[in-house]
Amino acid sequence: MASLEEEITRKGGPLAMLRSGGSGAYQFPVKPEFTNWRDEQESWRKSAALMDLSLHMVDLTVKGPDTYKLLQDLGANSFKGFGPMKAKQLIAVGHDGNMIGDAILFCLAENHVRIVGRPPALNWVQYHAATGYYDVEYSRDERSVQSDKQREFYRLQLQGPTAGEIFEKVNGGPLPEITFFHMGTFNVGEYEVTALNHRMSGFPGLEFFGPYEDLEGVRATLLEAGAEHGITQVGGRAYASVAAESGWIANTLPAIYSQDEMKPYREWLDARAFEGHLAFGGSFVSDRIEDYYVTPWDLGYTHITKFDHDFIGREALERREGETHRRKGWIKWDRDDVAKVFASMYNEGDERYKYIEMPAAFYTASQFDRIEKDGELVGIASLSVYTANVRGWFSLGMLSDGAQIGDEVELVWGEPNGGSNNPAVERHTQTKIKATVIARPFSESTQGSGHK
Repeated sequence: MASLEEEITRKGGPLAMLRSGGSGAYQFPVKPEFTNWRDEQESWRKSAALMDLSLHMVDLTVKGPDTYKLLQDLGANSFKGFGPMKAKQLIAVGHDGNMIGDAILFCLAENHVRIVGRPPALNWVQYHAATGYYDVEYSRDERSVQSDKQREFYRLQLQGPTAGEIFEKVNGGPLPEITFFHMGTFNVGEYEVTALNHRMSGFPGLEFFGPYEDLEGVRATLLEAGAEHGITQVGGRAYASVAAESGWIANTLPAIYSQDEMKPYREWLDARAFEGHLAFGGSFVSDRIEDYYVTPWDLGYTHITKFDHDFIGREALERREGETHRRKGWIKWDRDDVAKVFASMYNEGDERYKYIEMPAAFYTASQFDRIEKDGELVGIASLSVYTANVRGWFSLGMLSDGAQIGDEVELVWGEPNGGSNNPAVERHTQTKIKATVIARPFSESTQGSGHK
C-alpha cells in the first residue's frame, strides 16, 4: 500500500496533491436540515439546540501506564491537573512549531483517554503510540464516512439558554456541578450519560456521550422533555457554521508535508489517510507549502507559552515566541457586495463569481482566502459563513497588525485564473468583497464561553 510520501512524489509535490484533492469540504454526515437551517442556527442563542456529533469525528482510545507521558510529549499546552473525569484540548505542533492539529482529550479513568476530533492530531498520536517506546495500547473508532461499522459511542450536545431546564427535567432534579472542561454523570431518563462542560456554541450547555445503542432512546427522551422549552435538532448545514460563531478555526492544514523531520511520519501514513486526499484552496496562492502552515498564536492559542514540560516542537516555539504573530479575528462582509456575487449567477459563461454556499461557504477541507487592505495582504480567512443570528456574512481567520478593529478591508473571493484542478470548483471569475474588521460577531454581553 502506498504511503503519503510516495503519493506526494507521484503527484509532483504536496501543493499539486492538495490542490487536486477530492475530499471537498469536511463532511458532517447527519441530516442536512431537520426544519430549516435558519431556525436551527437561532436555536443555540434563543432556546436549546440539540447537535449530533456522533458520526463526523474520529475517536482514538489510548490506555496504559505511559498514556499521560505520550500525550505530554506531543501536547504544547500544559497538562497540569489533568486526570480522570477531566478534559483538555490537545494542541499538537511539529518540530518547527507549526500546527499539526488539535483534538479534545476525555480522560475516562486513570491512564485511559479517549481522543476525539479531526484526523490529523489523532493520526499523529497514533503514529507515536505505534512507533515510540510507550507502554500503551490503542484502538480507533473511525468517523462514519470511512467506516460502515456502528460507532462505539454516540456524542450529543445540548446548548442554549433553556438547556439547563431540559437537563434538570430529564435528570429528575438538579445536575451535579460540572465546571468548565470537567466531566460528570447524570441521567437522561433511564439512561446514564457522561457529560463535558464544553460550550461549542458559546452558550451554556453540555456535550454528553454513552453507548451508541442508547442514542435513539436518549434523543427521544430529550425531544419529549424539551418540547416546551423550544428544543431544536440541528442538521449538518447549520452545524457547519457554529465554529465560526464561537471562534474555533477548525480547518487548518497539518504542517507535515515538507520537513525532513516529518519524512518518517509521511512514510508511515497511508496515502488514503485524511492528509493524502485532503483538498485545499482559496484565493491565497503561494508556491511554498510552508506559507500555508499556521502557528498556535495564529489561532489564538497563546496559553502554549507556559512551557512547563518537554514536548515535540518546544524549542521551535520558544525560539519563535518573540516573533510578530497573526491573531485570530473576524471580518463582516458588505451586504451589497454579497448581493453582487449572487446576482452574477445570471451572467453567461465564466462571468459569474464563485458560488457562495449557504450557510457555510466551504468548498475545500482547508480554505485560505486573502484578506487585503489597500491591495496588501493583511490576513487569511479560513471559515466564511452566514448566520441568522448575525443576519449577515462574516469570516473567521488570522489577521496581521495591518488589520485593526474598524478597518475596512476586502476579501478576495474565488480561485485565481478562473478555477483550479479541484473538480468541486466551478469555472468562475474572481472578485473582491468589501468587509470590516470586527471584535467578534456578537457583543461581549451576549457571548458565552466558547471553545477552550
